Amino acid sequence: MHDDSAWPPTSNARPFWERKRLEELSTEEWEALCDGCGKCCVHKLEDPDGEYAFTRAACRLLDTDTGLCRDYPHRHREVPDCITLTPPRVRSFGWLPRSCAYRRLDEGRGLAWWHPLVSGDPESVHWAGMSIRGRVVNERYLAHDVALEELIAEDLDDDID
Repeated sequence: MHDDSAWPPTSNARPFWERKRLEELSTEEWEALCDGCGKCCVHKLEDPDGEYAFTRAACRLLDTDTGLCRDYPHRHREVPDCITLTPPRVRSFGWLPRSCAYRRLDEGRGLAWWHPLVSGDPESVHWAGMSIRGRVVNERYLAHDVALEELIAEDLDDDID
């Protein structure tokens, strides 16, 4: 006999990102956590002290208008060193932006109000100013003699609650 007393689920059920650790997420839940900001696809520089600086140069596959990869399922074919995030990598990559949902959850900070899963609007990451939209240039359009050090962007590793 099936007990239907818990069905339908109550509206106050906590969302998956509040109930599960990163290691417990399904593939669909993991992918849903990405807010589409595009910051992980921006070139970063690391100094000898292990500090990171974001640049205004973005991966050649990043669509700088949408903040999304142009060929996400096959990105490793064209960009072999493209990183696939995993829970251990979230903890070890010091370059993940402070606004990154994976980093925020791992640090116990929860998702920000502008995250599409919270706001219900996939554009909220952009209108909150938390994406790369209008802030970076695809590396395909950079002059060959431009050094990444000339493109350091202090405002890309920002976060607001």
